[in-house]
This record gives sequence, C-alpha cells and structure tokens, in this order.
Amino acid sequence: MEAPPLQGLTVLERGWLSSNNILIHPSTGQAGALLVDTGHVNHAEQTLALVRRALAGQPLAGIVNTHLHSDHCGGNATLQRALSAPLVIPPGHAAAVAAWDEDALTYRATGQRVDRYAAQQCLVPGQALQAGGLRWPGWQVLAAPGHDPHSVMLFNADTGVLLSADALWENGFGVVFPEVAGEPGFDDVARVLDLIASLPVRAVVPGHGAPFTDVPAALDRARSRLAAFRGSPERHARYAFKVLVKYHLMELGAMTEADVLPWAQGTPLLAGLLAQQGGADAAAADGWALALVDELVQQGAAARRAGLLVDA
Repeated sequence: MEAPPLQGLTVLERGWLSSNNILIHPSTGQAGALLVDTGHVNHAEQTLALVRRALAGQPLAGIVNTHLHSDHCGGNATLQRALSAPLVIPPGHAAAVAAWDEDALTYRATGQRVDRYAAQQCLVPGQALQAGGLRWPGWQVLAAPGHDPHSVMLFNADTGVLLSADALWENGFGVVFPEVAGEPGFDDVARVLDLIASLPVRAVVPGHGAPFTDVPAALDRARSRLAAFRGSPERHARYAFKVLVKYHLMELGAMTEADVLPWAQGTPLLAGLLAQQGGADAAAADGWALALVDELVQQGAAARRAGLLVDA
C-alpha cells in the first residue's frame, strides 16, 4: 500500500499573521527534525511551544526559511536561542541578513517587524536540501520568484509533497511584491505555476491554509487570479494595499483611524502605491486609501470601534 504523502511531516497550520510551520521528521540515521518557517515575531513563544510539543523530545537539527518575509521568519531568533538549531535561508538575501540591512530585506519598506537573526547556511535552488550538516533525502530546492524574488519551494519527488510557501495557495498566491515596487513579477508567477504543473505533485502544503491535494483546481484558480491582475494592475495595487494594512492591524490589534494615512505615507512601499494612484494629487491618493480601508471594514477584515480601526 502506498504511504500517505504527508507521512513523516507535522504541519502546524497557523493563520495569516504567522505562516504554517512544517516539521520534517528525521529519517534513519538523522539526528533530528527540520523546521520549515517560523511564523511572526508576535507568535514566537507560541511557535516555540508548538514546535517543542511536535518534536516530542526529538532534537531540532535545523530551521529553513522559504523566504524572509516577517510572517515566515519572525520566530527565527527565538527558536535558534531556545533550540540551538542552525538556520538555512535562500541565498538572495544572505548578505543583507549578515549586515542586517532592513532596507534590502524590505522590512522597512513594508513596515514589517522582525527580531534580528543570523543564518548559518544557504539553500541552493536546483540542489538537494542540505541543512544542519545533513542531506535531507528526496527534498529538492526549487526557485519560486514572483511573490518574493528570492523565495524557494521544497519538493519531495519520493512522496509528491510540495511545500509551496506563498507561490501557491489553495485559493491563489501571495501579493506579487516586485509589481508593487514597480518591477516585473507577474511573468515569474506564471513560470512558477507552470513549474508546479509539471511536477508529479500529490499534496501541497502551502504557506497559509490547510494542505490540499486537488492541485489542478488550485492552479486553475491561481492562473485566473493572475490573469485578472495582469488585466488590471490597479486591482493588484488595491489588493496589496489592503493586505499590508490588514497585516499591520494583525500585528497591532488596533490603531487609531487617524493614524492609518500617516503610517501608510511613512511606509515606503505603501507610499509608492499612494503616489502611483494619486499622482501629484495628494487628496486623490488619500481618498483612494481611505476607500480601501472602508472596503476592509465592509469585508469584515476590520472593524471601527470608538475611533479605532480594529483587526477582525
């Protein structure tokens, strides 16, 4: 009988502030498990507790980040301190991590908060996964630019399991941040979706949401979404603005509604979106942003209470 595809994995399904955490349990001869992604800094102690429980006494041989957005790497520092595990990251931002360049890492541009961490190794797309001084049988590192230029996925050809990060969810994919910054990114998204379609995938563990097995349907939905964004870049800009405001609300819990615009204007990526939409007309840009805040409330993603904009 064929083994279930997720055998040997523990998937800690989180939410939208913290990415899923995936434990790859050790094979024969390996000293410990491997953790893929560590969630947000707000949840770092909770992540540590969940990982310790899932390890059930096993050591942690290493931590891997699929990419370095704060919802995927925010627990790095806490877990490294507590579990003495080496960290492995995609190579594109290795120098920026070593220098802790928050501009190059886009943390300042997106208004993200992350505790400083240090990496000991790099993932190499196209090669087998190496982490914690060990080779992890079956797992291949695949470049997955689009959502983030330096993101990777992990694919196990033996089991057909794809750890897709934010390149493919059951219903879409992550904001295409290069496009928000005025750089091309939609073509990269299309190429990664084609790559996934070419693989013998039996199950996908996405960066957010439950694992799923109907990969063709998920790819169809993702391609439809991509076509809509390509046809209307302003639609993608609206989506990105709302995602970043919602993410900030999840971090804080609430903020005064009067602070939303000053925060957006002081956050470079959002300020760029405001400039794109309003041009030289600051009032038009502000109106565009406030209308999107209204949409978040109408969609139930935020609420207004006593002058506060509250996460919902």
